[in-house]
Amino acid sequence: MKLLIITAVKSYEKEAVKLFKQAGILAFSNAEINGFKALDREDLIDNWFSSSTQNIKSILFFTFSEEEKIDRLLKEMELLNARIESENPLRAIVLNIEKFQ
Repeated sequence: MKLLIITAVKSYEKEAVKLFKQAGILAFSNAEINGFKALDREDLIDNWFSSSTQNIKSILFFTFSEEEKIDRLLKEMELLNARIESENPLRAIVLNIEKFQ
């Protein structure tokens, strides 16, 4: 059993859901999040309310699934990221689950 976490800009939400379906992962959760990208190298601690950060409407998905299904999803996500023209491709992380019940 693995934990899969995916982040994407909000405009790619439908594509991300399609990836889950293509991989046979029919149970997953999501939450809307705000992503931030610093547009300069300024230390944000020194300028907490800086206008130099870009707020990006994003979405986070997570699921617990078998490794084979996650591998299938990651392959499809790689193809999707190669097709889309975006500075914000879909990102994924997979974590091992030592115990669950």
